Amino acid sequence: MQSNRTEQTLARLADLTPKQIVAELDRYIVGQSDAKKAVAIALRNRWRRQKAPQAIRQEIAPNNIILIGPTGVGKTEIARRLAKLAGAPFIKVEASKFTEVGYVGRDVESMVRDLVENAIDMVRGEREQEVEDLAQERVEERLLDLLLPPPAAGAGRASGASGQPGGSDTGAGGTPDSRPQAPDEVFVVGSSGSVTREATQDAAAERYQRTRAKLKQLLKEGQLESREVEVEVRETSPMFDMLAPQGAPDMESFGSMLQEMMPKRTKKRTVRVAEARRILIEQEYDKLIDQEEVVADALERAETLGIIFLDEIDKIAGDRGQQGGPDVSREGVQRDLLPIVEGSNVQTKYGLVKTDHVLFIAAGAFHVSKPSDLIPELQGRFPIRVELKPLSEADFVRIMTEPENALTKQYAALVEAEGARLIFAQEGVAEVARIAALVNARMENIGARRLHTVMTTLLEDLLYELPDPSVHDVTVDGGIVRDRLKAIVDDEDLRRYIL
Repeated sequence: MQSNRTEQTLARLADLTPKQIVAELDRYIVGQSDAKKAVAIALRNRWRRQKAPQAIRQEIAPNNIILIGPTGVGKTEIARRLAKLAGAPFIKVEASKFTEVGYVGRDVESMVRDLVENAIDMVRGEREQEVEDLAQERVEERLLDLLLPPPAAGAGRASGASGQPGGSDTGAGGTPDSRPQAPDEVFVVGSSGSVTREATQDAAAERYQRTRAKLKQLLKEGQLESREVEVEVRETSPMFDMLAPQGAPDMESFGSMLQEMMPKRTKKRTVRVAEARRILIEQEYDKLIDQEEVVADALERAETLGIIFLDEIDKIAGDRGQQGGPDVSREGVQRDLLPIVEGSNVQTKYGLVKTDHVLFIAAGAFHVSKPSDLIPELQGRFPIRVELKPLSEADFVRIMTEPENALTKQYAALVEAEGARLIFAQEGVAEVARIAALVNARMENIGARRLHTVMTTLLEDLLYELPDPSVHDVTVDGGIVRDRLKAIVDDEDLRRYIL
């Protein structure tokens, strides 16, 4: 039975046709239409499976994909943007880390546990957004209580009718007067000279409310951030950190359960208002959000919508005829991965997670090996294979100008923060693309990542000199790019270490 929130997430997919998904990916990623089409179909099939008859729904397996291509062509970015578009839990894991000689770290099931943690963070974040306004109001009231504690009951009664401490009259012999005690009163003289009587308790309450209203305004304006207040925080013992070493999921679960069983102890800390607000907002979120509901929703979302990106899968592929050496470890990793990709129950500290409908997107350069070098059982679980094209000089020009998060726009925003303006001329962009393609051809081809190294070197002096009152508009044209980078490009040693 699906929760309402998972149904809402799937309903969002109903409005995303494969063509619309590709159009959304085009906003951030240049080219690679075949890969975009494949992941768009895989994502849409998730919604289609939910609309299938119940009898066949569980039999429809996800379309796992292998993306084949050199580094820096957009494999990871395609998967990451796809998950963000779908609101799906996503993690990236390098398959090669399991092939290290003498590897004693976490097993391959750790990626499923990481996926669940990602799902919990995602659902928790959504819940926090829903109750944020109410939580902020409560925090504001709690901060005001800390800055100006409410008056104690009866605090306005400073004295009795005779002015003696304690609020009672005494007779001539020092014995308490048996007459009924009237509430303490004050005489208030009006502007017209009239005299009225008011209870001191009411007057004190009114003064308190006026002062609290003034403090509330100052708090909203941020003028009390440096004030110090005393807040209660939960005290944790370092013993629990020792009970959850890396690579020991069973100990992690045991440590979590033990911590839940122990009584909650608190301690008082004196912090500034800014820090107190952060502490109190977390406490209010804990009160307003049902953590058990968050965990249940996250487990369901991980099972139904989760995406695991297996990078460097070519590093665990090898000649199956060889014996000994690291290839035995590689094939062992493949056999460990197989049941998870096929569909199995993985134990996490939040409960069992089924991986039957988790979408696996694998990626690798496959320079030395090829997908057919994987064991047949694992090959069969990745029925879709897409080859991504290497990036050309023209692609670099598009990457620097077309996406919404293009490098030129990023650097322009950084310079604008200093009060200056950075303008990239068309010729300058073309020259940066030419140099990046040239360096990739002469050295190792790292794809679009080469643009980062070239742009960093090109704008290093400008970013170092800012802020400079004399610098207002800076135009990057072809001449500036050639002058700044010519010596580095021509010198092989400099090019190797800098670009």
